[in-house]
Amino acid sequence: MELVIIADTHLPKRARELPAPVWAAIDAADVVLHAGDWVDVSLLDALERRARRLVGVHGNNDGPELRARLPEVAEVELAGLRVAVVHETGPKTGREQRCAARFPDRDLLVFGHSHIPWDSVAPGGLRLLNPGSPTDRRAQPFATYLTARVAAGRLDRVELHRLPPR
Repeated sequence: MELVIIADTHLPKRARELPAPVWAAIDAADVVLHAGDWVDVSLLDALERRARRLVGVHGNNDGPELRARLPEVAEVELAGLRVAVVHETGPKTGREQRCAARFPDRDLLVFGHSHIPWDSVAPGGLRLLNPGSPTDRRAQPFATYLTARVAAGRLDRVELHRLPPR
């Protein structure tokens, strides 16, 4: 099972649309995980039409229409992998311990908010992934997103993709 992991798209505030490589990855993926801060409901509509399967949550910059359609936390099982998606996890100090305590029965936690790519493993084995942002790199050198593969309940081939400058 092929995944695309995105967050903090902030459309159309930071960009008018997702970059073409992200759309190509979405078209090839089995599941798209979006960890919040969509900003405009039109991207949710487009992803619901285009993605084979979409798992998303709302973020702190998402208004009432997005909050009505998306949960704060999503929990799913993908090919045996127990996944949680949330927008915010708090400060980086203590993140692994805090998230392991909050999601003790999950194998993977996808989160956003910081626009900073993150890949770590908490005590007990919870993997934490933040894809950064494909549209709003802030202080990062590149806009980014993640792809990954799930097989037999395991996550492998996690790859951070750097997008060319706009």
